[in-house]
Amino acid sequence: MKKTMKTFLSLLGALALSLGLFISCTKEADSKPQFIFKPAPNKTVAAKVNGKELTYDELLEGVENDLYEAEMKVYEIKMNRLRALVLKKFMEADPAYKGDNDKFLNEQIAKSIKVSDKAIMAFAKQRNIPKENLNDQLKDRIKKFLENEEKQKAIDAWLAKKTQKSPVEVYLEKPARPVKEVNVGDAPFMGGADAKVTIVEFSDFQCPFCARGATLMNDIKKKYGNKVKVAFKNFPLPFHNHAKKAAEAGLCAYEQNKDKFWKLHDKMFADQAGLAVDGLVAKAVSLGLDKKKFQECLSSGKFASRVNADMEEGKKVGVKSTPTFFVNGKMVNGAQPIEVFSEIIDEELAK
Repeated sequence: MKKTMKTFLSLLGALALSLGLFISCTKEADSKPQFIFKPAPNKTVAAKVNGKELTYDELLEGVENDLYEAEMKVYEIKMNRLRALVLKKFMEADPAYKGDNDKFLNEQIAKSIKVSDKAIMAFAKQRNIPKENLNDQLKDRIKKFLENEEKQKAIDAWLAKKTQKSPVEVYLEKPARPVKEVNVGDAPFMGGADAKVTIVEFSDFQCPFCARGATLMNDIKKKYGNKVKVAFKNFPLPFHNHAKKAAEAGLCAYEQNKDKFWKLHDKMFADQAGLAVDGLVAKAVSLGLDKKKFQECLSSGKFASRVNADMEEGKKVGVKSTPTFFVNGKMVNGAQPIEVFSEIIDEELAK
């Protein structure tokens, strides 16, 4: 048995040695693309292929938002580190500080934080967590999450007081959102026709995240009124079997009555399970649209080419998922919190 094991180990050793030789001796360079890294002849050139220059504009076209999101992740890492250091500096400078960061944080900054059962239940309801799933373990996790949220609010409030007298100067450069030229054209819109800020939304009536986006745009309309113009463009995704026809339905409604477009828009997002043709017709009739005209428009595919044109435009400006928004050309991916949009809108209004 020992001899067999010894032979086996010897074979393994020989195999490992032969693999090592194979790995170290093969001419991998011959089987890989040859990239020579060297200083660029000028700042606009990223590479040279077959003797021809490849510019940075060509290199970055179509991936601007991917790069922005990656740069923002790096920026957030730096900012989170900066916040932690700022907190540490201010704690150490406080007369009540006795050398223990955690003790100071819990006793001076985030004291008296309590999360009630009512708050836990409210959180579960907001997240649509069924009551039968709320066991003690899940409740404990929710409680810790809410405690951390409250602790962060307490830290922010404490730092707000400290920095009123001694503001923190930050020299980190925040990445700039890529800007695309997106034309509104004759797309349905709400808000001021000549508003200083235009949001172009590419959306899909069968997409659940787009339903959140629709609610978000209505909230922005309530907040900013005619200061913001919101234009709607269609980007039905291929795996949503009713989305394209629903997109056409919206344009059929718009043709009959521009105001009814937004009412049908809201109805379709509110009932995404009812987007088959019969459901679309029923919704249109309930809004007082002419049934015969609507049916003829829908069955003829009158606006199919226009929906396709919206999709092609979306692809050209970098839309890869729905909803995607362009706030004065600045891309926002997904149904982000209203604060994300407000930051851009307020900056644009202030220009």
